[in-house]
Amino acid sequence: MTNLSEKIIKFRWLIIAGFVLITILLASQIPKAKMNPDMLTYLPEKMASRLNKDRIEELFGGTEVIMVLLKTDDVLKTETLKRVKKMSRQMKRIKGIDKVMSLFELKQIKSEDGAMIVNPAVKRIPRNDAERKILRTEIRDNDIVYGNVVSKDFKITAVIGMVKSGTSDELLLAEIEKLIQDNPGEEEVFIGGTPYSRYATGHNTKKDLGRLLPLSLLIMLVFLFICFRQLRGAFLPFLVVLMSIFFAMGLIPLLGWQFTVITIILPVLLIAVANDYGIHMIAKYQEDNIPGNIFNKKELAKRMFRSLGLPLLLTGLTTIVGMLCLQGHIMIPARQLGILAAAGILFALTASLFFIPAVVSLLPKAKPVILTDSTNRKQPILERILGLFGNLVTDRPKTVILCALIFCAITSIGIFFVSVNTDPINYYEKDHPVAVSANLINKNLGGFFPVSVVFKGDIKDPVILNKIDQLEKEIRAYPEVGNTFSIACVVRQMSRVLNDKDEAGYDAVPKTRNAVAQYFELYNMSGNPDDFEKMVDFTYEHAVITARINTSSTPVLRRVIDRIKESIKDDPDVYMVGGIADVFSDLSAKVVRGQFISLSLALVVVTLLLMALFRSFSAGIISVIPLVLSMVILFGLMGLLNIELNVVTALLSSIMIGVGIDYTIHFLWRYKEERHNGLSYSEAAKHTLLTTGRGIMFNAFSVIIGFAVLLMSGFVPVRFFGFLVVVSIFACLIGALVVIPALVIVLKPKFLEPKAAKVQAIIN
Repeated sequence: MTNLSEKIIKFRWLIIAGFVLITILLASQIPKAKMNPDMLTYLPEKMASRLNKDRIEELFGGTEVIMVLLKTDDVLKTETLKRVKKMSRQMKRIKGIDKVMSLFELKQIKSEDGAMIVNPAVKRIPRNDAERKILRTEIRDNDIVYGNVVSKDFKITAVIGMVKSGTSDELLLAEIEKLIQDNPGEEEVFIGGTPYSRYATGHNTKKDLGRLLPLSLLIMLVFLFICFRQLRGAFLPFLVVLMSIFFAMGLIPLLGWQFTVITIILPVLLIAVANDYGIHMIAKYQEDNIPGNIFNKKELAKRMFRSLGLPLLLTGLTTIVGMLCLQGHIMIPARQLGILAAAGILFALTASLFFIPAVVSLLPKAKPVILTDSTNRKQPILERILGLFGNLVTDRPKTVILCALIFCAITSIGIFFVSVNTDPINYYEKDHPVAVSANLINKNLGGFFPVSVVFKGDIKDPVILNKIDQLEKEIRAYPEVGNTFSIACVVRQMSRVLNDKDEAGYDAVPKTRNAVAQYFELYNMSGNPDDFEKMVDFTYEHAVITARINTSSTPVLRRVIDRIKESIKDDPDVYMVGGIADVFSDLSAKVVRGQFISLSLALVVVTLLLMALFRSFSAGIISVIPLVLSMVILFGLMGLLNIELNVVTALLSSIMIGVGIDYTIHFLWRYKEERHNGLSYSEAAKHTLLTTGRGIMFNAFSVIIGFAVLLMSGFVPVRFFGFLVVVSIFACLIGALVVIPALVIVLKPKFLEPKAAKVQAIIN
């Protein structure tokens, strides 16, 4: 370390220029990055549920829709129907809309003079109450329309556009907004559908980045100045943070990645974590630069590096390992976040070790901030707090350990109540337009998330059609299912037209294949075969039951899908089960698995690193005790406070382990030095708390303050993530400053003890 510190001073201008040049080059790449708000693309392409969804869309076309919902006291009013009709016609002309479904586009199968007639569900707008009553009855008898594009209380109706793949969400939403403005009315209007929620997600992501990043930087700069009461003490760690953010975010377009909802966390994470190493360097500088010291500016810079080079390198390594353990997460952007955060932290670590000493060696020697006891000053509050901790752990170490275990045991009860929910609607507050429209769809129009059951075979075979019909009836009876439709349902609707109520064929699938084929021929005489394209393929080899679930809660989705799969498990004619609902149900299960993998991997790797660092098995075990206790408290509080485990909060454990272990390493490293210097167990603990404890406190509170900004995010899970980071890092801080000192005093681990020769030399 001594030789390396000399080279830092010798090549300081080259070091400074190198870091500045790299930062500028990477920062120039940031404008090239694109936004990706589509959560489905966050999932692995080979994920089984995603593959099934893609296969279903290949057979029956895309399932993405944009919906305009009109809410009024009666949607069959003349003015409302006129507005719906105009909107339907104009929506057909929008570029990117493949097909429109509404009261004027979906079909009504009727019988006239013994013949099957296929007309729009609303062929003519009723002129009086009597005609409205007839129309209301006809809609109630129309399984395709009732509960699908009109609510069962006739207070909400929808104009639904099937969206072509590759359509720009921004351009589509602009056209939809224009459509609504061009057709004013008294009805309340809501927009729903995947393109709308995706557009809102992208808009909120940009808004969060534009608002949270400057705010985080400002708060951090003020915090650093308050901590160090010195311009360079605030500016140098802050500059390292800025450089690391530019470096990490510049990698996004270079690696061919995109900004996502999860990427919002990256700059805030780096603001909170990347200054940790600079904070310790500045704290060491101020600790050495006390009144009466004889060090010049170059010697102070060298002492920073020599004293902290190794512990900072090791703490940085454990943090990087924690971030890289996000590779166990199912979401692709979460894995990317782990790599980007690790790269940014590596850059911040090297900048703190080389760039800060290089700059410090050029600046004039600073005025001392930490005054000696001879000045008869009153101790600052931070020193008093650390002194109280020192007295507490040295006077009652066993009591401290017992209290920590009791508190941990109490909060652990909440672990049994932790729920897993990857519902994308929960990203928004209940009064957000995306959530409002989704809830209206779930409650009144069948549901937001569909699940599909695909049959394969001769679909005109009555045996298969009856299987489809029976399964659809079973699924429709589920309380969680709002609406279903299938080709069998249409066939039964035809049978009600072609048979009288007292005939055996009424409301039933025909008994022969020839009769089924005749039904379709009769339909095609006045209808359009394309009306069935979402229910059966062109060759009648595949048919699908589409069930729309009336909630987007993934535990409910999982329960419904498991029940469906149990019903069809022995049916050879069932080809697959899939759809958006299945994707999010599968995602929910994989989030738990990914959380377990990331958590286990991070703990094991960090434990092994600590064993190697201190060359002791017990070192790894003792060091991770605060982390284990913090995790138990964290998940316990999640259960007690009803905070769900989702794709964002599942990032927490790896980040907490990577960041939280730093405090323990810094304490143990300095404690070991103090023991080697001949201090007793209690004296070593107190002196470590009053010296390194100061840097640890600054470090932890910089993380807490940095992540606290996420509480103002536009996304609910991101806000919860910010809250949980604050809680977990505070728990890790207390563990490092209270629990670990108590443990080392009680256990007296050998890996922290001085060598006998050194002790004897000190005694002599």
